[in-house]
Amino acid sequence: MKLRCGRYLLESETPLIMGIVNLTPDSFSGDGVVSDPARAIAQAQALIQAGADLIDLGAESSRPGAAPTSEEDELCRLLPVITGLQQCGVPLSVDTYKPAVMLAALAAGADMINDITGFTDPMALEVVRRSHCGLCIMHMQGEPRTMQASPRYGDVVAEVRTWLRERMTACRRAGIGDDRLVIDPGFGFGKTLAHNLELFRSLPDFADEAPVMVGVSRKSMLGALTGRPVGDRLAASITAAVMAAQRGASIVRVHDVAATRDALAIWKAIELEEVNDGT
Repeated sequence: MKLRCGRYLLESETPLIMGIVNLTPDSFSGDGVVSDPARAIAQAQALIQAGADLIDLGAESSRPGAAPTSEEDELCRLLPVITGLQQCGVPLSVDTYKPAVMLAALAAGADMINDITGFTDPMALEVVRRSHCGLCIMHMQGEPRTMQASPRYGDVVAEVRTWLRERMTACRRAGIGDDRLVIDPGFGFGKTLAHNLELFRSLPDFADEAPVMVGVSRKSMLGALTGRPVGDRLAASITAAVMAAQRGASIVRVHDVAATRDALAIWKAIELEEVNDGT
């Protein structure tokens, strides 16, 4: 993978780790920090020290059933944290679909925009076109409040791939180079467990299109498979991250950076014969 991401050029033959910092009061994973920029900055710095290659900041919950957050609240949560992390040494991704929030976040120093709506808003596409940021194009059927009510597909893999391909084409037509694009099938965003599993099995097909980001850390699909509550899904999350790596993912988006880093190090040593013996 070679990804141009704002101030950074990321190059790697193995998956990068994106650490999650939720700036919300209602994060599904229970790790949200809100109205406390110092705590959020410290959390991000701890993830970087643990091995995160990127940090993803989200100030609006996109869990199933979540209500929208105003632009004002989102920016109030985001901007002090972006400012405080400008010199953290890794790219800062902002998880938002609002053009005004994208514009302000990029002006404050964000390097990537992670849009759950795939930049379908023409104004969003215009904002990122005029920057040098990386883009993560995610697929979602419906919107967070209702997306899990009754997800339906004829062929989930074909439909998600076609939609992502169309969004990449729209980005190219706007003048955005392929070296700025990452795609995300959107696990849990308008998909049943069966849909999620089928998409996961087909990750190599998505990886043939563009660098793929996989975000399944602590998600309900893991709870459905293991019977574990959200706070007890570490083993499942690590397993999913390693299996995503095996299937060609370029970025894994996770809560538990250190454990994921260790698991990927073992995978690299065994599968890719990458060993750092200290010499």
